Amino acid sequence: MNENDVRAAIHAAPKTELHVHLDGSPRAATIVELANQYDVELPTHDVDALGDYLLVRDAGNLEDYLARFGVTLSVMQRPAALERIAYELCEDAASENIRYMEIRYSPILHTEAGLPLPETVDAPLRGMKRAQEEFGIRSNLIVCGIRNMDPDVSRDLADLTIAYKDRGVVAFDLAGAEYNYPAKKHKNAFYRVRNANIGATIHAGEAYGPESIHQAIHYCGAQRIGHGTRLFEDEDLMTYVNDFRIPLEICLTSNVQTRAVSDFESHPVREYFDRGLVVSLHTDNRLMSGTTVTEEYVRAWKHLGFTLVEIAEMIRHGFRSAFLHQEEKQALLADVEPGLARLAQAS
Repeated sequence: MNENDVRAAIHAAPKTELHVHLDGSPRAATIVELANQYDVELPTHDVDALGDYLLVRDAGNLEDYLARFGVTLSVMQRPAALERIAYELCEDAASENIRYMEIRYSPILHTEAGLPLPETVDAPLRGMKRAQEEFGIRSNLIVCGIRNMDPDVSRDLADLTIAYKDRGVVAFDLAGAEYNYPAKKHKNAFYRVRNANIGATIHAGEAYGPESIHQAIHYCGAQRIGHGTRLFEDEDLMTYVNDFRIPLEICLTSNVQTRAVSDFESHPVREYFDRGLVVSLHTDNRLMSGTTVTEEYVRAWKHLGFTLVEIAEMIRHGFRSAFLHQEEKQALLADVEPGLARLAQAS
């Protein structure tokens, strides 16, 4: 099969998107429209030029990559904007046959214009509900604490997560600059969330070593790890992650852009999959990384030698790793299995 055939087969297959940031995935045209509507200054109000500006090509590190979020956040301070961007993200995902998506963001970053925290959750949920009605895509929210903010903020966001349990929020996360901002400082927030029987995932092992993953799991009780790129540096910890089936949310393009790895061929996801770890691929930020879930799997095929049979299994890992009740996951898996079987047979 050539690359176009592989792309078409992956595009047609049912997929999940478990690691995607709301503020990293709006459409450039929407940012410009909202900026004009709300009188927000942008680096440029030309749609193509703005898209080019926000697309990361050569970030020096994770912090450099994250700097672009100031632009998107500047237009995401009102309910209508949050609702629209969440709706459009679901629409974009549905167009490549994403069946289930978990969208993550930090509500505290959307309060600069005085928006109450509950409305920062209600607004995107409205957009996601409308998208499900129109496109059939199911989605939930993950609330993020921020590593470089006071741990008290994380506790407040943990309480917000608990308040929206069974109302569209399925997990709590810790995001932001990783180096010098250890997860263990936020362990009390994760204790609250876990005590309320809510899922936990943490960005770890992206811009810092396996110690960061260790803290995420053993101090904060993370049940999934966002990225986990440097897990291979600690053989004992990698064995633990494998033994206890802790899923890794892998974002190939983002990891290359932030220099977590030097190139696609160097990414450890090939080793992780071969060792039997639970791994699946995700976009991280559709706008900044200029990618889709389909493209992430195409790159795994092109640069890391994944077969379509293996890609189908990684996609199954994604459905199995979702923060859903077990019976819901089983129903989803049964629904998508014919499409995944077709993908595997396409090779």
